[in-house]
Amino acid sequence: MNATEEGRQRLDEADVLNAKRTLVQLLERAGVYSGDAEELIGLVEAGALALAHEELGTLARNAPGEKGEPYTSGWLDGAGTAADELGALAERTLSRAVRSETPGADTDPRPRVGRMELERAKVVVLPLYLSFTTVSDLDPEVSEQVLTAVLGTMSARQRAGYAGRLTRFAATHRDRVERMYATYGPGSPIAIHGRYSLLHSPASIAVLERLTTVPDTLREEWDAAELPPAWLGGLTTAWETAA
Repeated sequence: MNATEEGRQRLDEADVLNAKRTLVQLLERAGVYSGDAEELIGLVEAGALALAHEELGTLARNAPGEKGEPYTSGWLDGAGTAADELGALAERTLSRAVRSETPGADTDPRPRVGRMELERAKVVVLPLYLSFTTVSDLDPEVSEQVLTAVLGTMSARQRAGYAGRLTRFAATHRDRVERMYATYGPGSPIAIHGRYSLLHSPASIAVLERLTTVPDTLREEWDAAELPPAWLGGLTTAWETAA
């Protein structure tokens, strides 16, 4: 193998497997359960394939027209087939990651919320919350209980894509959400305890997205978790007032 070939060498299956095993072992040493580590790696793999599928789909729709109709037709057919296969691979990879993450996820439309699902939700919720308001003194355990109820409204597959869903919701309604927190959240005249307590929790942005999307399912999970009904009522009032 010459220098040029060496520089162009691609990772093969053994290289990828070695990297995954190394990462799992390093995470285990840091206290992360191997199943959780494998789940996260699987979701990263599925996401990378999905992004590649989007890019290839764009390429497939932009065939060069200067080489004639037969060339363009062949380009579209070939690129379209490749994009379809890559999309199917992304789907299979995501399905494997979800199954390993939540036993019974294939048959249960809303399986029990797993620890890693909760951790992923916490990672996306806090920065979004802080983009609208500041940290309050509400007990962090409250946020975990609320997030568990929120995730309980979704399938395992929906939870895997929840960060994107929540980020899009916050971007779409940014002005209204800002007004809501300014009036009822940390730093406002509203006390931390009472009807509007939920707005002092980072989980409130997650609850709001579910409240505007699947209110009945959210209330079902909320009641099952024995969370204060007044919190949902307060958030609803705050949201309506901010319109």
